[in-house]
Amino acid sequence: MLFALPFPAIDPVLIEWGPLVIRWYALAYIAGVLFGWWLAHSFTKHPEIFTPAKPPTARELDDFLVWAMLGIVLGGRLGFVLFYNLAFYAENPSQILQVWHGGMSFHGGLAGIALAAYLFARKRGLQFLTLIDIVAAVGPVGLFFGRVANFVNGELYGRVSDVAWAVMFPRGGFVPRHPSQLYEAGLEGIVLLCVMMVAVWKFHTFKRPGFTGSLFLFGYGLARLGVEFFREPDAQLGFLFANATMGQLLSLPMIVIGAALMVHFYRKASVK
Repeated sequence: MLFALPFPAIDPVLIEWGPLVIRWYALAYIAGVLFGWWLAHSFTKHPEIFTPAKPPTARELDDFLVWAMLGIVLGGRLGFVLFYNLAFYAENPSQILQVWHGGMSFHGGLAGIALAAYLFARKRGLQFLTLIDIVAAVGPVGLFFGRVANFVNGELYGRVSDVAWAVMFPRGGFVPRHPSQLYEAGLEGIVLLCVMMVAVWKFHTFKRPGFTGSLFLFGYGLARLGVEFFREPDAQLGFLFANATMGQLLSLPMIVIGAALMVHFYRKASVK
C-alpha cells in the first residue's frame, strides 16, 4: 500500500438553504473576476506604463466586467462541451446549461473572453490589443482560484503516484495521486502571475500592444503542457494523438502562436 495524504473533508457546497445553493466552485470564479478587476484598475492609475498606447478608463473597465464574466462562463462551458464531451451532451442537451455540476474548459473560456473583449472594444472605440493585454495580465488570478476550486471539488486529479505528497481522491478510486490541481494553481496562477507582473512593471510590455497577451498565451501553454504529464486524462477521452492529452493538444498551438506573436509585436513596436 503506497503512502498517501487523505483528501481534506471540504464540502463543495458552502451554503445550502432551500433552493439557494452556493458552491465554492462558483465563488472561485467570482473571486477570480473581482480580484482581477481590482488589479486591472491598479494599472489604469498609472497611465505612464501604457504610453503611447491608450488604456481604457476605470469606468470602461467597470462596464467590461459583465462582458468578461459572460465570455468566461459561456466560452468555458461551450469549450468543454465541444472539446471534452460532445457525444454525451449531444444526447443530453438539457445538461449543457447545468454548469453547477462542473465542466468548464480554460481554452473555451479564453476564446470567450477574447471575443467579449473584441466586441466591447469595437463598441466603445477602444484599442483591442491594449484591453486584451490587461485581461491577460490579470488572468492568472482567476486561474489560481479556479484550480484551487478544482481541488476542493476533488476533480481533475492527477495520475497515480508514489510521491510523498500524493493525495487519495474519493473520485479517483482511493489510490494515491498527484494533486495536479495544486500544481496548476502554482504554475498557471502564482508563477505566471509573477511573470506577468514583472513583464508589465519592469519591462513595460503594455507599451507594446499585443505583447503581454502573447506572453500569456506562451506562458500558460508551457505550464499546462508540463502539468498534463501529471494530470489524469479525462476518462471519456483518454490519451489521444501520440499519447498526448486533449489539454496538451490544445496548449501546443498556444505556445507556438504565443511565441510568434511576441516576436511580431516586439518588432512592430520597435519599428515605430
